[in-house]
Amino acid sequence: MTILKTNTVSGIGTEGTVFEGDITFDSLNYMTLPKGTTAQSNRGRGLYGGGASDSSTQYTDIVYLNIQSTGNTTQFGDLTVTNRTWIHGVGSATRAIWPGGSNPSGGSTTNVIDYVTIATTGNATDFGDTLTTSGWTASHSNHTRGITAGGAPTQTNVIGYITVTSTGNAQDFGDLTTARRGGGRMGSPTRFIIAGGFTPTATNVMDYVTIATTGNATDYGDLVTAGRHDSGGCSSGTRGVIAGGETPSDVNTIQYVTIASTGNAADFGDLQVVQGACGTLDNSIRGVFSGSYQNPTSHNTMSYITIATTGNGKDFGDISPSKYAMGGTSDSHGGLSE
Repeated sequence: MTILKTNTVSGIGTEGTVFEGDITFDSLNYMTLPKGTTAQSNRGRGLYGGGASDSSTQYTDIVYLNIQSTGNTTQFGDLTVTNRTWIHGVGSATRAIWPGGSNPSGGSTTNVIDYVTIATTGNATDFGDTLTTSGWTASHSNHTRGITAGGAPTQTNVIGYITVTSTGNAQDFGDLTTARRGGGRMGSPTRFIIAGGFTPTATNVMDYVTIATTGNATDYGDLVTAGRHDSGGCSSGTRGVIAGGETPSDVNTIQYVTIASTGNAADFGDLQVVQGACGTLDNSIRGVFSGSYQNPTSHNTMSYITIATTGNGKDFGDISPSKYAMGGTSDSHGGLSE
């Protein structure tokens, strides 16, 4: 939902769009906003599934938050099975999906894919099976296709995909340029970038694929510094941001790329605290980085950034229970609301 404020007209448009102020329409019925009007996306329910609190305690719960506000998480429901640490979520404006996962140590993995309807709290339902049984995958989606890349316990170069609107098993998409686990994810409705990972040493290589076209990944560029893995990633659809992770030491640095281009990342700022293995959520305006693992335990810190504006992270609230390596997705991630 988009909220626009000026002074003279009010009404409700398509898909619940609320507006106030002077508006004009061109010959194709596109709405033109007056100069100085501000717009803010109010879509933005974000969900985290799974995760762990230490090297052995894992969770199957799902929690949610409103990305455009600040505050603590609220319980949503539960995933169908255990071993749901080291995952990323995918989905659409209406559906959240969690493919695969592992236990905290990575020694036991699952191929189960779960899903929920984002607007309705409750427990997850079985969706199908992943292409390989693994955790530590990087994942991204547009409205119709969800993609997972890499994974462990043994580093793999496999890329798989699902059709978000149809339950069923994953299909083969192609291969990464090199086998890895724990890559960070960024993307738009047309492109998926896999940033860094563990190969079995931390790498700074970024790959990308075109979501609509199956095939092997192509080199995108390099992260700013030495390689990192288990980073948090978010996107506006135009700009992709990678934050935190391990080098192998946990870090708080934030980097960004322009998704439609190729090239190396640039410095963005710093998170409030060091956040290795954090979960991430985003909409077209804001990215949220939640939880972390600092041996021997997890932390509950949530930080946020405004994706379009370089700078340091700010306090968002706390994730409960305290955890790391959970899978995040939202109704407006990676530019879905654009």
